Amino acid sequence: MKTVVITGSARGFGYAMLELFYVNNFNVVMCDVNEKELNAASLLLKSKEGKGKVLSFKTDITNEDDVKYLIDNTLKEFGSIDIWINNAGVNQPMKPIWELDTKVINRLIDIDLKGTILCSKLIFNVMKEQKHGAIYNVEGHGSNDAVITGLSLYGTSKRAVTYFTESLAHESRELNCNVFVGKITPGIMITNFINTSLGDGEKIELPAKTKKIYNILGDYPETIAKYMVEKIINNEKNNVKFVWLSNTRAFMKFLTYSFKKTDYFKD
Repeated sequence: MKTVVITGSARGFGYAMLELFYVNNFNVVMCDVNEKELNAASLLLKSKEGKGKVLSFKTDITNEDDVKYLIDNTLKEFGSIDIWINNAGVNQPMKPIWELDTKVINRLIDIDLKGTILCSKLIFNVMKEQKHGAIYNVEGHGSNDAVITGLSLYGTSKRAVTYFTESLAHESRELNCNVFVGKITPGIMITNFINTSLGDGEKIELPAKTKKIYNILGDYPETIAKYMVEKIINNEKNNVKFVWLSNTRAFMKFLTYSFKKTDYFKD
């Protein structure tokens, strides 16, 4: 039975993917920095129908000891790690760069970029040694060079994640490491991530224009997770990119919005 680890999986997209892996008979490992949400999500997941086991670990992905503890105990329980998804991340306060406190800048870069790099480094060594495995990093706004006022720091981190992921895939191929590395591009997901900064509950007041775009192009994480998990389970290639919000899908959403009039922000 295969094993998957997803960071930041106590809620939202991470949890939605983990639940689908579980019902597809994977051993699943949940990790998150919020212990209360982690415990609640773990209990919920164990109530679903799956033949694998569920493990959960309170993990700060910026802390090397935490990540090593997560990896070591997962290997102790299951023997190998087949899939690792770097999903954990935080949003920025919707302000221009010059209004952001240095602590905010450091925290976001530490989590969204350095945390992804650290986790990838540590799990890659494990997968290289076991001679198989796949690592997937979640892209976001900025990965395609898009620019929105108030999201430049977050976009910078995600553009860097894209380059890092492509480079890691290249190195794996060139050095014959037998580890697949890929990108997950979910598009716009309707979770509390989009209107909460730094993962600590500080609310973001989204402009009306932004809300309209999200209403047109957004989807709930469960919808996107179903597409992504199927792609990941069946993948046999390195340097893949799985895109939910394709140009065709976006065009159809704009075309049909006037009939649906979705409002994700209605009280």
